[in-house]
Amino acid sequence: MGRRREHDLDAVLDHARSLWAEGGAGAVTIRALSAASGVSNGAIYHAFGSRDGLMATVWTREAGRLLDLQDTLVQSARDAAPDPEAAAVAAVVAAATAPATYAVEHPDGARLLLSVTDDRLLDGDLAPEQRDHLLSLRTSLGSRIAGLSTQLWGRDDRAAQAVVRACVVQLPAALLHPRALLDAATARSLLERAVRGVLAGPPPPPPERPEGT
Repeated sequence: MGRRREHDLDAVLDHARSLWAEGGAGAVTIRALSAASGVSNGAIYHAFGSRDGLMATVWTREAGRLLDLQDTLVQSARDAAPDPEAAAVAAVVAAATAPATYAVEHPDGARLLLSVTDDRLLDGDLAPEQRDHLLSLRTSLGSRIAGLSTQLWGRDDRAAQAVVRACVVQLPAALLHPRALLDAATARSLLERAVRGVLAGPPPPPPERPEGT
């Protein structure tokens, strides 16, 4: 029974993801999801607690899958690089282009991740475990950014991390989002070139600490 219920909930999340990607957040209503999935309103509320909880669960499932893929791609890029310097750059490029790879099999999921931030979801009516899951994913991304920054420049201060975050979060959101009106191959090529361009020079110096700290 446990397996069947997990499978059914996964299918419900698939339907919710499709509604969200195709019609925006406003299209995701419990009634619309019930009609699309064949699962009762009550069962949906029981599983997710609220509409906000449902949407947070949809987003965290996609974000977790993307982070897993990113792990794999980053490690492969490092392993294939000829030297540590090239490996550091290749790892950031792999992390940045991971959403493009993810979009091949999960276009709706990639679209959500490129257009919706966890800040919007954290403001919702969430159960503690749903909020914790979102925060855990945020922490994981932050740790990854700090690790990439350290590998690149031997530092993980705010200025250095901001450069890596621009590469792996902001540039993909700008170039891979459908509103950019770029075909997938062009968007990916421009993204890789942009990331390599950003990494061609060092990050700004770390901010000075006040005296006595």
